[in-house]
Order: sequence, then structure tokens, then C-alpha cells
Amino acid sequence: MTDKATPKPKKTTKRPAVKRVSAGKGGKKRATKKSPQKSGWGRKIWSITWKLGVIAAVVIAAYGIYLDQIIARKFEGQKWHLPAQVFSRSMALYPGAAVSHGQLMSELKLLGYRKVANPRQVGEFSASKTKIDLWRRPFLHPKGDQTEQRVMITFDSNGISSVARSSDQRQLAVFHLEPVLLDRIITGDGEDRLFVAADKMPQAIIDALILVEDRSFYEHHGVNPFAILRAAMVNISAGRTVQGGSTLTQQLAKNFFLSSERSLTRKLREALMAIIIDFRYEKNEILEAYLNEVYMGQDKARGVHGMGLASQFYFGRPIGELTLPQQAFLVAVIKGPSYYNPWRYEERAQKRRDLVLRLLMEAGELNVAQYEAAVESPLGLRKSDKPVHQKLPAFFAVVKRELSTRYGEALLQQSGIKVYTTLDPMAQEAAEKAVKQTLKQLGKNDESLQVGMVLTDKYSAGIAAMVGDKVPSYQGFNRAVEIRRPIGSLIKPFVYATALNQPKKYTLATPLKDEPITLKNGQGKTWSPQNVDRKFRGQVPLLTAFKKSMNVPTVNLGMAIGVSSVATTLDKAGWKDKVPEYPSMLLGAVNGSPLMVAQVFQTVADNGRYRHLNSVTTVLDENNQPLVASKRAATQAIPVASNYLVKYAMTQVVDNGTAKRLGNAFPRATLAGKTGTSNDSRDSWFAGFDERNVAAIWVGRDDNGKTGLYGSSGAMAVYQAFLKNRPPLSLRMAPVDGTVQGYFDRNSGAAKQADCGNVIKVPALRESYQPVANCGEPLPWWKKLIGG
Repeated sequence: MTDKATPKPKKTTKRPAVKRVSAGKGGKKRATKKSPQKSGWGRKIWSITWKLGVIAAVVIAAYGIYLDQIIARKFEGQKWHLPAQVFSRSMALYPGAAVSHGQLMSELKLLGYRKVANPRQVGEFSASKTKIDLWRRPFLHPKGDQTEQRVMITFDSNGISSVARSSDQRQLAVFHLEPVLLDRIITGDGEDRLFVAADKMPQAIIDALILVEDRSFYEHHGVNPFAILRAAMVNISAGRTVQGGSTLTQQLAKNFFLSSERSLTRKLREALMAIIIDFRYEKNEILEAYLNEVYMGQDKARGVHGMGLASQFYFGRPIGELTLPQQAFLVAVIKGPSYYNPWRYEERAQKRRDLVLRLLMEAGELNVAQYEAAVESPLGLRKSDKPVHQKLPAFFAVVKRELSTRYGEALLQQSGIKVYTTLDPMAQEAAEKAVKQTLKQLGKNDESLQVGMVLTDKYSAGIAAMVGDKVPSYQGFNRAVEIRRPIGSLIKPFVYATALNQPKKYTLATPLKDEPITLKNGQGKTWSPQNVDRKFRGQVPLLTAFKKSMNVPTVNLGMAIGVSSVATTLDKAGWKDKVPEYPSMLLGAVNGSPLMVAQVFQTVADNGRYRHLNSVTTVLDENNQPLVASKRAATQAIPVASNYLVKYAMTQVVDNGTAKRLGNAFPRATLAGKTGTSNDSRDSWFAGFDERNVAAIWVGRDDNGKTGLYGSSGAMAVYQAFLKNRPPLSLRMAPVDGTVQGYFDRNSGAAKQADCGNVIKVPALRESYQPVANCGEPLPWWKKLIGG
């Protein structure tokens, strides 16, 4: 048995206690002991603190880099999605233009020009009975920038006689007014704005903004600690929040990137972003972003952002034309657009504006006299019933459809595009008034009556106006485009155009049978057309049958020339849908819409030339470069000479035919028209034109019920009211090549000489007018002896 080894005791090494030597009495040093526990905790706290500090610094730096990337993407990319701007046509003024003095005055009023005794700046004009002195604004035109320019426009009975540049009296070939901004198409967040570059912003707005919102804007680095401390003290003493300490840069950071949440975290993030923004960007760039981002009010569902749009929203004119008090108001309203709503709280809004004016005076930006004059001025707001954007649901629906078809569906998602349309604001206003007035009157007997109306510009083949409901602002069913109803006698001009293109057989004097006729359709069913008065006259001249809208002679004529030939003419003239080739088609058993009717009558008004109706002329991208789009070529659908005869016949409809009431209302104007009524008076139609506009109008019921209206008592009444609102320009009916003045026997339709008896005088194709000698009577024996 062996003994167990005894373990050796472990050696421990003791650290000698640290002695701190201190001086005692007599200068002798004495050592003191430091507590080992206290020294260890100190080192631990310090170690944790500096490590946490490093971590915090890394996190803040990383977070700062993250925020910096967000900020850079916003500032250096697309700051905003700018809504597509939609403009009206640009009114062209030139010698001979069919624009009256009153029409130009109305256009200038719509554009927000100010009438003064003597124009002193852009946006002003003066007027006498025959002249208008106009200082036009600069604007972006599809064909290039137009500079500001002052001109003298002179008028005569036919319209504009001259346009002279005021600087050197040079006569201008053409002069454009800026188009009306109709609307901006909002596609995303409901924010609406009109971008204005900083160098285009009035200096008084910038000065006032800095005075009111951030006096140290050019000195601080995004955050102003002194302003924050001052605001905190004021709020504590008041017991509520009465003052904010945010800089313009902080406000911009909140508007661009953050919510309106009230929390310390959000405020810290806002401050950090403001510092980054201030470090990265110039003060003027920050200021420009703020001036275009700041919330300025609410236009129903649209948020009004930026000074540019606010100027239009509150005053109805460009920001560069605002008076000093108006500029001060824009800065004043930033504090609370709802609280200082000038239409609801006028006194409150004016006091706030006057405070801004006083601050400008105290800063030396205004003298006492300027200040006193400014505070005495009214707010000068636009009338609350005058909309900032036009309510044109029917027209805008057509514009959107055309943009999608010609430019692609993604176009409206692009930022900053500018869409120039064909809409004539004056024609639209007159059309809407006519619809409201007439349907109110007609609706006394039938409240279910509805309307669809399309107006085109005869010269450009553009849609000048459109109404799709008796309440023009209604955004539902668009009857101008979407209905398909029998067009009745509106088809007759194309029946007669087809016949008159056969000059060897037909003239305006050719007699047509007006006798009972029975026809069979493809199913063996019989059809016996009747005249409206259910009478038969044996035969009538072609022109009489046309202007009295007689059914039986028209059917006889159509059957003689062929239903398919009439369908071909209608198709070439631009009819959208396939035409049913049945005899009943000759009396309008063809379904169409006002837009389709406007298309084919535009062809007649335009000397037989077919041009596809359009609503969009040009689209510019965000860099103001035109986008390429598809375009249809024009064709000669109806020969010019025979088309002229149809136009003449349509003037006779107004002169002494079914539209005689219209002619009596405007005896000094030559107008062309055609009435139409479907079976049982379910649909009332009218199509016609003056020298400027082509109109197509339908009045009826959505349930296809009987209305008791004829074309002349329903749709034509709307057109007549339209011309009262927008006086007509008389048609210029100069004869065209290939036509002559003809004289024809009233009974036989034979060509005669002018001095023959019982003749009618009508235009004719040259090849159809070969008058016989001696009025067609045999020569006396003595004339035969001498050879006639």
C-alpha cells in the first residue's frame, strides 16, 4: 500500500495595493488606498459608453447615407409627377380671319387679360369699336416659343382686317394668342401643381417668404437651434403650440419625405434630412423646390401645391402678373390654407395678408406710401363660380381615347407632358349655354329628353366643342359619342351628292317621281314609304325634294342610282360603321352618333374633302419636344363641283325649306343645314354649318321613347340658341371650278337660256348645262332661210 501524495498548496500572487500619495501637514506625502471596486466600475462604464458611441455614430452615419440616397433620388431625379397639361386651340389672328371684335374680347377675358386705358405691361389690352391694342404674354406654342408682343388689331364687317406690330407698325401674316389651359389630368396622388422656375418667381414673394417663414434661411445649415429654442419657450409660456421652429428646409423635408405625424422620432428624422439637403444643394435650389411643393389649398378633391398653381387658383392669372398685395397673400396663406380661406374668411385672410405687407415695410422692402396703398386694396380674388379648370367630361373622354390610340396607353403616366387640343373655349361655352337653355324649355313637356352635340372647326377638322348630356358637366354616358340612333333625313345629302355626281342624268332641276312606291326587302317583306304630309305630287324638281325633305322622291332617286352607291359615298365621307344596304337606308335607317354625323357633314362643309376628325393637334414631352404620332391622310370623298351643289341645296333648306325658321332668325347670314327625324319622332336631328363651325345635334330619350319633336323643333332649336350665343359667320359661297350658273325648265328640267320663260336659276356642273337654242322652240321660216 502506497501512501497518497499530499497536494501542494497553490501559489497566489498578490498585487500590491496601489497607494496614492497625498501631501499632509508639513508638506509630507502620505499614501492613500484607492477602492478596487470603484475603479473597476468606472472602467466598465467608460468602455461601454465609448463603444455605444461608436456604434451610434456608425448607425447614424449609415442612416445618414441611406437618407442621403433617398434625398438624392428625389432631388436629382423627378421631384414631382407633373400632371399632363391640356390646352385649348391657340386662336390665330390674321387679315381675313373670321373673328369678330366681340369674339376676341371674350377670348381675352377668358384668358385673364385686363382691360385698361393704355396697356403698360403684358396681360393688358385696350379696345375701341374697331381696334384692340393688345400686349400679349409670352407662351410655349407647339411650333416654338412665342415672346411677349404688343400689337394693334383692326376689324371690319368680315372680321380682322389687319394685325400690326406696335414696335415698328409691321403687318403680321399671322399672330397667335396663347391657348387656354383647360385642365391638368391627375393620375396619381391627387396633387396638382404648375411648376414655376425660381428665376420666374416674383422677388417680392421670395422676400416675403423668408421674412415670414425663415429669416435666417441663408445663414443656417438646414436646422436653426435658436429658432427651435425660442419656439419652445413661447409655446411653454402660452401653454399650447403657437409658434414653430422649423426652417424652410425642414418643412420641405417633411413635405417631400415624411408624414404629418407629431413625434420626436419624426422630428429628429426631419432635422437630419434637412441638414443633408442643406449640405448637398444650393439655397436657391432648395427654395425653388419649396415654392413648388408647399401646400396652398384644396380645390375639391385636388390638393393645390406650389405658388404657380396657387396664383391661378386664387386669382385666375399667371404669377408674374400678380399685384404686390396678391403676392403677399400667397405667402400669408401658407400658415393655414383652410383657416385663411379667403372665400370663407375674407376678413381673417386680409388681416394675415396685411401682416405680411407690414413685415415687408419694416424690412425696408416697401415704403410707407406703398404699404398704405397695398393694405387698402381688396384681395382681388377670382370669382368663385369661375372654375380653375374646365369641366369637359365629354371632350376629355375623346381626348384620352385619342391619346391612347395615337400615342400609346402609357402616355398619361409620363410627367410634364403638354397636350394641345382643338377645343374652342368660346364655342364650348356657347354650346353649353344653348343646351341648358333649350333643354330646359323643351323639358317642360318631357323631363326625360337628352342631348348630344358636336361642333367642329371647318378649317382644321378639329372638334371645337362637345356636349354629352343636358347637364354638360355630367361625367356619365356621353351621348355625343356613344349613342347609336337612326339619323333619319340627315342621310339625304349623301343620296343627292351621289346622284349629282352623274351630271348627264341629274341636276338640281331634274324632275323626280313623287308617286306611290312599294319595295321588297331581302326577307320578302314590303315597304311603302310616305312623305311627311302623306301626299303625292306626281313629280317635283330635285332641289325641291331636297329642301322640303320629301321621302318618296328621295327613295325613287336612291333606287335609280343604287343603294350600294349611296353607301359608298357615305363611307368615303367618313362614316364609321358599316352601312346596311337596304332601301330603308335611303331614309335614314342607319344608326349613328352626333360625332359620326359631324364627321360626314364636315366633309361636305370642307368642299368634299375627308379629313378624320381629331381632338389633339400636338403633344410635347417634358423637354417640350413634340412626340411622333400616327396621322390619317386626307382624301377627296366627294368631287368638289358636285359637293358645291349639295352645299347650295343645304343653304336653300335654311332659306325656304324645313329649316326656314333658322333662316328667319338670322336673315343676314348664309347658313347651310339639314333637319332629320326618325320614325314616330323618336329622334330629332340637325346638322349644319356656317363659315366657321359644323354642328351635329341629337335630341331624344335614352329609353327610345317618342318625343313629339321634329328635327326643326328639337335639335335645330339647340343650334339656333347656339348661334344666338355665338353669332354666325356667313358662308362664302363663291362658285368653284367646274360649276356655272344654270337655267332649267321648271317642268322638264331641260337646260334653257336665261331669257327663256318658266325657268329656274340654280348652279350646275358645266357639263350638265348645255342650253338649247331659241328656248327649244322651232325657228320661224324666215330664220331658217337665213340660216338661223
